Formats: sequence, C-alpha cells, structure tokens
Amino acid sequence: MSAPNSTASPRSAPGLPDDLTDFDGASALIRAWSRGIRPDPDLTVSEWADRHRMLSGRASAEPGRYRTARTPYMREIMDRLSPGDPTQRIVFMKAAQVGATEAGNNWIGFAIHQAPGPMLAVQPTVELAKRNSRQRIDSLIDESPELRERVKPARSRDAGNTMLSKEFAGGILIMTGANSAVGLRSTPARYIFLDEVDAYPASADEEGDPVTLAEARSLTFAHRRKVLLVSTPTIRGLSRIEREYEASDQRRYFVPCPHCGAMQWLKFDRLRWQKGRPETAEYHCEGCDAAIAEHHKTAMLEGGEWRATATAADPTTVGYHLSALYSPIGWLSWSRIARSWEAAQGSDETIKAFRNTILGETWVETGEAPDWQRLYDRRERWTSGTVPAGGLFLTAGADVQKDRIEVDVWAWGRGLESWLVDHVVIEGGPDRHDAWSELTALLDRSWPHEHGAHLRIARLAIDTGYEAPAVYSWSRAQGFAQVSPVKGVEGFNRSSPVSGPTFVDATEGGKRLRRGARLWTVAVSTFKAETYRYLRLERPTTEERAEGTTFPPGTIHLPTWVDSEWLKQVVAEQLVTVRTKRGFAKLEWQKLRERNEALDCRVYARAAAWIAGADRWPEARWQDLERQFPDRVAIRAESGPTPARIPGTPQGPRRRTVRSTYMG
Repeated sequence: MSAPNSTASPRSAPGLPDDLTDFDGASALIRAWSRGIRPDPDLTVSEWADRHRMLSGRASAEPGRYRTARTPYMREIMDRLSPGDPTQRIVFMKAAQVGATEAGNNWIGFAIHQAPGPMLAVQPTVELAKRNSRQRIDSLIDESPELRERVKPARSRDAGNTMLSKEFAGGILIMTGANSAVGLRSTPARYIFLDEVDAYPASADEEGDPVTLAEARSLTFAHRRKVLLVSTPTIRGLSRIEREYEASDQRRYFVPCPHCGAMQWLKFDRLRWQKGRPETAEYHCEGCDAAIAEHHKTAMLEGGEWRATATAADPTTVGYHLSALYSPIGWLSWSRIARSWEAAQGSDETIKAFRNTILGETWVETGEAPDWQRLYDRRERWTSGTVPAGGLFLTAGADVQKDRIEVDVWAWGRGLESWLVDHVVIEGGPDRHDAWSELTALLDRSWPHEHGAHLRIARLAIDTGYEAPAVYSWSRAQGFAQVSPVKGVEGFNRSSPVSGPTFVDATEGGKRLRRGARLWTVAVSTFKAETYRYLRLERPTTEERAEGTTFPPGTIHLPTWVDSEWLKQVVAEQLVTVRTKRGFAKLEWQKLRERNEALDCRVYARAAAWIAGADRWPEARWQDLERQFPDRVAIRAESGPTPARIPGTPQGPRRRTVRSTYMG
C-alpha cells in the first residue's frame, strides 16, 4: 500500500502549525503544555483569594484584587474550608457588613479552581438564588481568568451553564432555594454553602427542615465533606444559626488593646460616647479601661486571633461569632453604630434590627404577661374622656365579636408613649345594622385635649377575623383614609410588623366586588410582645419627675377608670415555646384566660399608629404637629415633646356611643 499524499514541509512536525516548527516555537509550545499539566499550587482558600480573586465594581463597594488583610478575621474561617483541614462543619453567626458573603464566594471559586467537586449553594428562596447567581456568582467567574476558563460559557443550548447550574471540570455548582425540596435533594454534594439560614422556611415544601435536607446530600462524602452555615441571627429560641453556634466551640475574635496589650473580644457595652454625640464613640479596654480610638482598629484586627470559649459536642464542628464592632475602617464605624443605637430607641423593630444586624445577636421576645394587680396599682388619674397632655393623636382598635363590637381609643405621643382614652362596647354583632351606624358615629366623635382643641380618631384598625365581608363592606363605605381592615398573622420572622395593603374581594348587597377592600396584614405576635415590654417599663419616681425626668419611650399609661376585668384581658396571653409535629421549635401565644379583647384592641390600635406612619415620622413632622396646640410649651414641660392630631382629620359632631357595661 502506498503512503498517502502529503503536502507538509519536511521540517513540519505533525499537529503543529508552520510558524511553530522552528526550534523556538516548539519550545514555547512545550513550555505552555507543561504548564497546563503541572499540578496547581497547594493553596488554602484565603491564599487562593489573595492570588486569584478579583472583585467586580457591580458586586462590591471596593472593586479590585481581594485582600484577606482587609478582614483578617475571615482568614481562619476560610482556611477551615480548605481540603487539608479536618473540620467538616463551619458555623458563622455574624452581623452585617463583615465580609462573610465574599468569603463564601471565595470558597466557591477555590472549589472550582483547586478542589473540584459537586457543590450545593442554598439561599432562602429560589428567587434569591437567581439574584445571587446574576449579581455575585457571574461576577465571581467573569472577573477571574482561572474560573472563566474552567466554567462552561453560558449558551442557550448548553445545559451545563444556566442561571442555577454551573458545570466545570470535575464538578458542578447547583444553586437553589430553601423553599424548594426538589432543589435540595437534586444531587449528592461534597460542598454545601447554606447562606442566611435564619431566613429559611421551617419546612421545604412540607418535606422537612431545609438544613437537614441539604446536609443529607453530603453524607456519602464522609470526612471529605465541607458544610458552611452562615447567617445573621433572628429570634432567641427560633434562630437556627444560634442553635448551631451554641452547639459548637463558640469562638470569639480576641484583639489586643493598643495601650496595655490585653486580649479581649469586643462587646457593645464597652463602646461609650457622650449622650447625643455619637461622633465621640470610643471603645474602653476591659483590662486598663483606657479609651481606644477607632483608628487603632486596623492594627487590633491584624493582631487578633480566634479563641474557643466552649467545648463542642462534635469536634468536627467549629463556630464563630462576630459583631459589626469589628467592621473594617471605612465600612461601619463605631460612631455610626452609636448613632444607630440612639436612633433605635423607642421602637422595638429598630432595636431588634440593631441587635440582629449590628451586634449579630438574637432578639429575645419577652412574652411573660405582667401582673395585672401591679398594673392596677400603677393606674393614673386624669379626667375621664379627656386626652392627657402627652398624647396628641388618636387611633382605635376594633374587635368584632358575635354579639358586640369592642373598641379601645388610644392617644399616642413621641417615642410611642400612649394613654388609654376610652373603651367602648357597641352592643349587637355584625348582623345588626345599628351596630355599624354606631361605629360610624364613633369615627365622627371628638375627644377634648387637656391643653385645648379636640381630637378625632386619626385611624381605626378593625379586625376581619369574624364576618370579614361585613367588615369589608363597612370599611369601604367609610373610606380607607380613616379605616383600615386588618388581618392578624402569627410568627415573628417578618420583615415588617405591618404589610400591605393588598386588595381583596368584597361583597355589597349580594354583589361580588373585585378589589373591593384594602387589607393590611398585622404580625400580632410582634405587637403583643411590644405591649408587654412597654407595660413592664420602670417609671420615674415622683421626685425624679419633679426634677424633669420624663417617662421612657413606649410607656403605657392606664387611667383609674379601668377595672380589673379590662386589666386581666390585656395580660390574658403568654408567649411559650412549643414543638411542631416535625419537632421544630416555635414561639406561640397561648391564652391564660378566655377573654382577651383588651389585648386585641390594643394590638389593632398600635397597628393603626404604624399604618398612620408614627414609627417613621421625621422630626420636622412632629414639630409641625405640635404647632396645632395653643399651649405646646406647657405640653413639653409636663410630658416632654409630643405630637398633635394628625393633620387632615375632619372634625364632626359628637354622637352617642355605648360604654362597656363592666367599665362603669
């Protein structure tokens, strides 16, 4: 057989282009080929990040090369995720703005480049997983050449690289949400990244705890697996990340005092400043009590180290806790933390957010009912039916029962200080036309203020739990500017205590009306806990008040005309921890006695104040409200600065109402 014809040059090497057949070209090719087969350096995650990670301007406030030295406390956490470390589970309970998200992304990049294998990354929801993929994972890959050449390019016909799936040589990254049981059980995974676990639902599609389902994917990898759980904590007793942290060795980041060298972990109560001047904030050393200026923080972080403060039940699990006090200079300063704390006073929701996102600690819901007898002894005397000096706009909460409608009218001041102004029972249930007429009359009634003027109810929140169609119909007739139908929901893990409004269908005269009512959803658990906390606040003594001491924000004032029955109703529930059928813990309000209308009405009136905007009014709004009172100087002198009636609430004639039979 004759050899095939060939037109190649005698000097050509098979498979090489003509321009590389000379000695220098061949040498260059061989060198490139040898680099390609050379094993990658044996790096830790932090070393890989410093060498290969680039931060994108669209995904980072500090674009450019990643530097572990910027957040030195993240070095050990990242390196625990390296294959050479025996740790299998890493728990990180942290504040916001400490660099945890980028550290987790460093691990993803490291795994793709250095230690490929199947990885599962879980966000609270599938939608958040998609957003994280677009904003962070795509940037992670695009900005790092070593990752770009390993991850298949996104093509419409290539299933290897989609929004929630990234294939690479030797592995795959699957991204999903904790609300998707299908996504959690999709494939075995050597690496599992569980982000913001406290925001996960209690159960994924009713198939079980998302964390348990996800971790089950890694069991086949035995000692080679790595699981990272990261989250800002939420509520004590419900927080997954706190439960995991407390079962670990509970590491804290100890830093040296620049004055005496004493090692300590940073605590919020050691941050001190002059009242009203958060810019003076300084940290005081536990050892020498010397003031530490913030410019020392960089050196303190560099000299810090993680130390275990407990013994873990499982030696393969380590836990870390970090507050925003460690946030690098230029991110979140001590003065901003102090300013946030001062701004949070008077609002449970903002204090809760401060503890969760700034201190990285859980919020304790104090649901212990105050003693009604103590409340009885602390009642205050003011003229019945009159708005006291401090309470300068009114809201009401209405609870619809089968045979009556109960209404409590509350006055509110700055800092959500409140006074019970009136309690009304309208006889007859929602099927009685005159009952609705009397409730309408209550909206037109006005209450005299101690310093002049008359106030009407700025907003009334009415419960839709009983005979919702009748409530919707009446609310539509009154207009939604003054009346807000509300629906109570349980649970504390909500972004806002009140959400909405949403349109719901209603009926009128037997005809169904689409988008007939605007319904607000109220997290009653949050407002019940707030009410009990406010009822337990310590009050200044008579001598202290004479010297100018004011009541703390949130103080609830009760008049002498309330009797023991009303007081027993307002403390009729207790917050307890119960176990679901699947064994998960949850907080639940349980009745201590049957009647609790006073507590419900208080919650609805508080929701009405929130809907009116009192939690979010700026200082200028409060000052504008105060100007409506002829004797605002006296008001400030007696009760501190307080607001007036909400503008735009029309005045009307006073009409008859029916007072409760047991209130006298």
